[in-house]
Amino acid sequence: MEIPLAFQIGALALLVVILIADLLLILKRPHIPSTRESALWVGFYVTLALVFAGVLWAIGDADHAVEFVAGWLTEYSLSIDNLFVFVLIMSQFSVPRKYQQEVLMVGIIIALVLRAAFILVGAALIERWSFVFYIFGAFLVYTAARQIFERGHDDDAKKETFLVRQLRRFIPIHDSYDGAKLRTTVNGRKMLTPMLIVFLSIGVTDVIFAIDSIPAIFGITQVPFLVFAANLFALMGLRQLYFLLGDLLERLRYLKYGVAFILAFIGVKLVFHAMHVNELPFINGGEHIEWVPVISNWTSLGVIAGAIVVSTVASLAVSRIERKRAVAEE
Repeated sequence: MEIPLAFQIGALALLVVILIADLLLILKRPHIPSTRESALWVGFYVTLALVFAGVLWAIGDADHAVEFVAGWLTEYSLSIDNLFVFVLIMSQFSVPRKYQQEVLMVGIIIALVLRAAFILVGAALIERWSFVFYIFGAFLVYTAARQIFERGHDDDAKKETFLVRQLRRFIPIHDSYDGAKLRTTVNGRKMLTPMLIVFLSIGVTDVIFAIDSIPAIFGITQVPFLVFAANLFALMGLRQLYFLLGDLLERLRYLKYGVAFILAFIGVKLVFHAMHVNELPFINGGEHIEWVPVISNWTSLGVIAGAIVVSTVASLAVSRIERKRAVAEE
């Protein structure tokens, strides 16, 4: 069953208005949100996503609703993983906590624009060439392996350091911040502030994560509207989640393994789908491979939710045991 076009346009317009209102609120009143404020905002956006899924179920069908929730959970888990790198960037450049909200919001907007562009490209590729599913699937399995075996976040921090060194060679950048300004005046000389480097670093990170996340969501649904909506909901509330989790991010040590498992699972699902719609002449003579199992939307949702829950609970449990052991040794 098709999702009504009027609903698609209206829903996206409303969500963009909410995102813009959130941005204007930050620009008008930059501050460090309290735990209660952050929790209320995160709760609001999560509730909004669930209401959206309920409306999809009511006007469309269960499949669209399940695809959206599975896609949203996948993108949300990837976005939380993205927060680890944001923490490294904020720490590396000593961004004043008061202005971290603005930095995060800029990062979210950059991510939204990049993902929208990648969604359009991905949808066009899938529409024209079915073998793209093989490429997406293999890429996700590779990304999952890299997530497990490489020191991903530390490597990202090194890349940012290299970027900073190159920028300082050609651009006069002052060592101190001037609020959230990108330019400042020092002894009568116009200079850029470290805030520019922070924004560029966040942008580079967004490109890397967009490349990972778009094939993942296309492994769950090929409806561009649902793909974009899942990404939009995953990014909304991410800024407040950053302040809500705080130091808890450091304790989610096994989350990356949960994310890796999700990516590998979706990668396999994409390859199975590619085999079902196979048209490559050197695979099964260019014929569809019908005996390959079909992974249902409900199975995908269960696997994705289970991976997030297990990795989060395991992280918190191990951290709690280590804290108790440290207290006992003192």
